[in-house]
Amino acid sequence: MADPAPIAIPTVSVRYAHDGRSAKPDALGMRPMQARVWLQRGERYLLIKSPPASGKSRALMFVALHKLKNDGCKQAIITVPERSIGASFHDEPLSKFGFEADWKVEPRWNLCDAAGGDNGGKVEAVRKFLASGDKALVCTHATFRFAFEKLGAEAFDERLIAVDEFHHVSSNEDSRLGEFVRALIARDKTHIVAMTGSYFRGDAAAVLHPDDEEKFRTVTYTYYEQLNGYEFLKELDIGYYFYTGSYLEQKEGKKSIFDVLNPDEKTIIHIPNVNARESTRDKINEANAILSGLGEWQGVDPATGFQRVKSKSGKILRVADLVDDDERRERVAASLRDSSQKNNRDYVDIIIALGMAKEGFDWIWCEHALTVGYRSSLTEIVQIIGRATRDAPGKLRARFTNLIAEPDASEEAVVEAVNDTLKAIAASLLMEQVLAPRFEFKPKDPGGGGPQPGLDYGPGGYQHGKENVGVNPETGAIQMEIHGLVMPTSEEAQRICREDLNELVTAFVQDEKTVQMGMFDKETPPQEVTQVRMGKIVKEKYPALTDEDQEAIRQQAIAAINLVQKGKEAMAKLFEEGGEKSENTALIDGIRRYCMSVRELNIDLIDSINPFGAAYAIMAKSLGESRLRAIAGVIAGRKSTMTPEEARVVADRAVKWKKERGRSPSLTSPDVWEKKLAEGAQAYMRYASEGHYRKKA
Repeated sequence: MADPAPIAIPTVSVRYAHDGRSAKPDALGMRPMQARVWLQRGERYLLIKSPPASGKSRALMFVALHKLKNDGCKQAIITVPERSIGASFHDEPLSKFGFEADWKVEPRWNLCDAAGGDNGGKVEAVRKFLASGDKALVCTHATFRFAFEKLGAEAFDERLIAVDEFHHVSSNEDSRLGEFVRALIARDKTHIVAMTGSYFRGDAAAVLHPDDEEKFRTVTYTYYEQLNGYEFLKELDIGYYFYTGSYLEQKEGKKSIFDVLNPDEKTIIHIPNVNARESTRDKINEANAILSGLGEWQGVDPATGFQRVKSKSGKILRVADLVDDDERRERVAASLRDSSQKNNRDYVDIIIALGMAKEGFDWIWCEHALTVGYRSSLTEIVQIIGRATRDAPGKLRARFTNLIAEPDASEEAVVEAVNDTLKAIAASLLMEQVLAPRFEFKPKDPGGGGPQPGLDYGPGGYQHGKENVGVNPETGAIQMEIHGLVMPTSEEAQRICREDLNELVTAFVQDEKTVQMGMFDKETPPQEVTQVRMGKIVKEKYPALTDEDQEAIRQQAIAAINLVQKGKEAMAKLFEEGGEKSENTALIDGIRRYCMSVRELNIDLIDSINPFGAAYAIMAKSLGESRLRAIAGVIAGRKSTMTPEEARVVADRAVKWKKERGRSPSLTSPDVWEKKLAEGAQAYMRYASEGHYRKKA
């Protein structure tokens, strides 16, 4: 008999204090994130980076009401990516909780509730609203785009334009929404509030041009602050699981969706797009197969349209099927939007969706977001995970599982399977960074430094001459001292280190060559990944910055990634040795443990850590040796020689290496990084002699 299929192995497992802080309102009825936004209410351009369920919609209501009364804004227009999200901006009795006014949207001006397409009548409705004396309108991004095209930028003068899920904007010239936002900024007669839970895009394009972004005052509220301050949810697991054959096939020796689908967990199942490799090309049969796998069908609830299924344990499951395209889906979707059932845990048990129930979908009881097949963007994955991170009574644990096809050396599609595997790894690495506390790095003071006010240095306090890790108990931010750290000098570089490290991590883990090198090329020294590959990404993303600022940003981004990895490894060893899982300090304890174990925490040591080493170890537990060899074979077939640009970057590193050590790197050195530097310098000289670096006339 074959071994039983293992459960999904979480690549990220985080525990939180659930002290209730992030849900406690102040005298104005504002939760901590909303109060932080309120402090910046007078800014013309405001960018709110805050995770799902943190209260961005209500934060906007507070700011909009202030601007309508005090900042000369005639009206507020809220734009959302899809109609279902418009429900987040229905009337709210804010005065009931201490604020000076209530949020109201006349029913005819919430165009997300109106039937019909985004063009035509809804554009005419926007025109009528602009000519009216009413104060608030809600519409989709598409309706706003059509209205902007017809009415022009000047029609929105002296208005507040709020763009929800702002990552839909792009700095690319072909982004119409991005083009219109840029036009409004250039005209400078409109107030803009941008809101997003993931300020990065799946295509790695910048959301805003740097010169436009500089105009925005940014308010950041981290995942760590949000989840650590919940009242109930205290653990979040994120992982991937490999299936064999069809993901729906239940046979001995086969791994399928039913190995990770627990009928007793409130679950959203996202089945693959019909064009995806994982799809059977028959979405209706896929949904029906999931229903059959859950138990015995008992009919349809006439009031809601939910499917009723009797599970093996005898429980009647209420399943919302959002896959079918007919009129039944709209009835099911409408039932899910029923605000009177929002706090009813027993209303629905499982949701099966295709292209729905993602960003903005608010089901607080969701305990498991189960996604079949790799999604085309990391942004989408972050949004899907956000469906499970709502706080709710009795909900102590939540998880996200990415179910992907197991790479098989006998399949012709092995290359595609390898690509999906690497992308799943990239997603887990990104989420580790998103969920971790924020890092604040500073150079080690040769004189010994000293404790900083407001920081907790652990049971032993600050210790001179040692590697200290200070934690801000209010925000969870971790301050660390690192020898040899280059600090950013310009205001823009400082802002990037403070606000945008996660965006750099996203670009880093989305770079296919970087992941391949770090995971499977044993001849690649870690510095080629941490210095050359990350250095290239920073230069491309921030070309206007000086070399020194680019290097400072690179160092901080790599330090953030690798210290999370080392903290996770140390944390795992602590648990293996019998240590107890602390409520919310496990990762911090792991980082402290790692820092205490090294002779000196310096940037050279951090650069020598492979950011993908821990991810490879986890994948090795999930796959057999033959499949790992198959993946390595695919990667080996993609190896290429050093390009002229890569040679230039490595040669620059070789020059710095020579200045530090007083000699040139050697081609015969046993140190793989020194050998790589010598090869890069040699390649650079060859390319230079061939004229690759001559300036074009």
